[in-house]
Amino acid sequence: MILTRNLDIASAGGDAAPFILRPLEISDASGLAAAYRRNRAHLAPWEPARADDFFSTAGQAAVTKGKLNLYEQGTEVPWVLTTAQGIMGMFTLSGIVRGPFLNANLGYWVDEGYTGKGIASGAVAAVASIATKELGLHRIQAATLAHNAASQAVLKRSGFERIGLAPSYLQIAGEWQDHVLFQRILF
Repeated sequence: MILTRNLDIASAGGDAAPFILRPLEISDASGLAAAYRRNRAHLAPWEPARADDFFSTAGQAAVTKGKLNLYEQGTEVPWVLTTAQGIMGMFTLSGIVRGPFLNANLGYWVDEGYTGKGIASGAVAAVASIATKELGLHRIQAATLAHNAASQAVLKRSGFERIGLAPSYLQIAGEWQDHVLFQRILF
């Protein structure tokens, strides 16, 4: 199974180095901690409230171990988005269900310095390709905060369609917030 993709979007980001979407590794804890610290204010409105330990190498080592355990169980596939400068984002298919559903939930974030440059759209397209060709999934769903127009645009560009509104869906930034639900049928 090939879970790594080189993304042909380096010029869109103005970076000389290409973007690589690759599976998360235990050795990524330090790089993830640095990326989360660098993007703490940028991500705070879009994510659950985080304890200070989350932003440490030890905290990210624990998170990474948990994600890799779920990967081994077949219920999650976590990737990091990297450049020569380090980790610039994370993409995850979680809650993978086999059988007649063949479904997963998509979550992602991109470094603040790379937003609005097509990076997230390219990586979401790569994840959808992997989900279809390598993982054999039929459907991916995603949820965005109702006011997150940028993330909704990424999903629409990547072939997702809006399927509804979920009131008080997730606790984000310390509050239960409404989310717009999207799906992409893969085959």
